[in-house]
Amino acid sequence: MKRISLIILAAVLFSGFDSPETSKNVSDSSKKGWQKLFDGKSTAGWHTYGKQQAGAAWKVNDGALYLDAKNKTKESGGDLTTNEEFSNFHLKLEWKISKNGNSGIIFFVNEDLSKYPASYNTGPEMQVLDNDGHADGKINKHRAGDLYDLIASSSEPVKPVGQWNKVEIIASKGKLDFIMNGVKVVSTTMWDEQWKTMVAGSKFKTMPGFSIYKSGKIALQDHGDEVWYRNIEIKRL
Repeated sequence: MKRISLIILAAVLFSGFDSPETSKNVSDSSKKGWQKLFDGKSTAGWHTYGKQQAGAAWKVNDGALYLDAKNKTKESGGDLTTNEEFSNFHLKLEWKISKNGNSGIIFFVNEDLSKYPASYNTGPEMQVLDNDGHADGKINKHRAGDLYDLIASSSEPVKPVGQWNKVEIIASKGKLDFIMNGVKVVSTTMWDEQWKTMVAGSKFKTMPGFSIYKSGKIALQDHGDEVWYRNIEIKRL
C-alpha cells in the first residue's frame, strides 16, 4: 500500500510541471504570427532605400542596428528599408537616440524611384527625437512619438537620451495607433476625409503620393544622426 501511495503522490506532483516540450509549445504559441525583421546579427532582410543592399553606415552593435553617422558618407547612408511590404500589421521595436539626434520610423513606403526619391514622399512617420536637444523638439507635431507633422502625441512617455524606448505601430484597415512605452499616444483613421484635410494642411501637401498607399515597406530614417534600433518584429493582421 505504501508503494502504491508513493507512486500516486509522484504522479500528482509531476502533473504540476510542464515538460520542456510542453513549455516550448506554450512559448511558440504566444509568438504565433510574429516575424523578426532584424535577426540581431546582420542587415539581412533590409536594404538602403533605392539600392540593392544596406549601406555600410548601418551596422550591428550589441544586438542593435546602429547608424554610424559620424563615419558615414552619402553613399554608405540612407534610409534602411525592409525588403518586404506590409499592409495591415502590428510592428514592435525599441529605439534610442543620440544627443541632439533625429530619426524616424516610416511605413507604407512605396519604393518607386521614378516617382519618389525619398521614403518620406509616400510614408507617414513616427518621430524619433531628442526632444530637448534637437530643434524639432520646439515644433508642435515634430516631437518624439508624434505622427510627424500630422498629429501630436497625447502624452510624452519618452525616455531620456541614451535610454531605450519601446514603441508599437498598429495599422489595421485604416485604423492607426502609436504606442510608446506602454502608453497609446496617437490614434487616428487613415484615408478618410478628415485624414485628407489633415494632410492638405501639412508639409506633405505638395507630395501627391504621400500616405495614399495601403501597403508598403518600413524604413528606419537616416537623418544624419546616430540612432539605434533593436527587437524589431512584426505581425501581419
